[in-house]
Amino acid sequence: MTNPDVVVIGAGLAGLGAATALRQAGVRAVVLEAAGRIGGRAHTVHPPELDGAWFDLGAIWFHNAEANPLVPLAEAAGATLLRSDRLRQERVFVGSRPATDAELEDYAAAWDRYAAAAEALLAPDQADPPLSAVAQRLADDPWARTIETWEGPVICAVDADRFSLRDWHRNQLSGSNLLPEGGIGAFVARHLGAGLDIRLHTPVTRIAWDRAGGGVAVETPVGTVQARAAIVTVSTGVLAAGAIGFDPALPGTVAEDIAALPMGLAVKVVLRATGTDRLDLPGHCSLDHQVGRSGEKFMAFQCWPFGRDYVQGWIGGSPAWELARAGEAAAVDFALGELRRMFGGRVDRLFAGGARLVSHWDADPLIRGAYSYVVPGRADARARLGAPLAGGRLSFAGEACHDGLAGTLAGAWLSGQAAAGHALLAVRA
Repeated sequence: MTNPDVVVIGAGLAGLGAATALRQAGVRAVVLEAAGRIGGRAHTVHPPELDGAWFDLGAIWFHNAEANPLVPLAEAAGATLLRSDRLRQERVFVGSRPATDAELEDYAAAWDRYAAAAEALLAPDQADPPLSAVAQRLADDPWARTIETWEGPVICAVDADRFSLRDWHRNQLSGSNLLPEGGIGAFVARHLGAGLDIRLHTPVTRIAWDRAGGGVAVETPVGTVQARAAIVTVSTGVLAAGAIGFDPALPGTVAEDIAALPMGLAVKVVLRATGTDRLDLPGHCSLDHQVGRSGEKFMAFQCWPFGRDYVQGWIGGSPAWELARAGEAAAVDFALGELRRMFGGRVDRLFAGGARLVSHWDADPLIRGAYSYVVPGRADARARLGAPLAGGRLSFAGEACHDGLAGTLAGAWLSGQAAAGHALLAVRA
């Protein structure tokens, strides 16, 4: 392998963003990817359980579409982008019955109450409490725990009492969500790696990054690559597990930042119908229900996407880790139980003998979860981890390093491009 100027470790969105920026700057870069594909947590599959129809196991949306740098790339590639607000309808349940109009109005107003309570806790003279402090402040609000569950486990894949309120606030998304028809992982695989030097099945085991003569040496099972700089884009779960060694060891502050950015988990459960009943729900219908207490297990559902014959459940946080440990059957049983609570015995008849599909991001040693969260009191961890070391000789990038679009493909891409700028300092020194 010819030695490049920069080695990029990982071909997820951060690695692809970094390599693209380096190519545009006229710098030779090679991307080393341990897996047999690019895209990382953007992964479209065509499983036999769905008769080969496309399904995104991980990321689904281009969030914050109006300011998302990936959207113009998708448009230029001719991708068909579908707006979530034009696709989705919603049904909300209170216990086993649909919410009344008055309850729906109060639920809509409760989001403003929740936001106001969060702002009060974010005053400059306040500490960085957990997200759960918001619902505690709204103890008598009938919808506060429901919103907490959405903002914590469902959206951010972590329990609200483990998650920095300031980090949650900094990473609030706005604008439209766009879905590329055919799958977001398929779009990434087809278009974002074009023209880049990517070596698949090439795990990195060790990085020497503070050598007397300058530059870095990146060790792999097939040899050592030398370069002026390295950009590491693997997840914080992989970093925390010690899958890549560093020589010298990373500074204590960097290790602390990695520890302050653990991985959350979301589990997807797909249930395929065998009957013709559609539970009186339209296509792309989202199911929501009122949560009575903090920590209550909650699964959100999207039903009959694109007119297909399946529903997709989504559960995050500690309940997701519990179900992942318990196995696929437990995850399927929980999903069926949640639907049964809303629709009764129709559920058993509808899904009897149908195919099931469960995601396993926790079990992937190259990912180890869904995406990162910040522990309370460490809201500066993302920016600190994204800062260059040794004059740009070593940089970290990924969704965990973006302080505004954490947990998103756009955040990972932009973080990778920022890291490319750091690496250029070392290349041009």
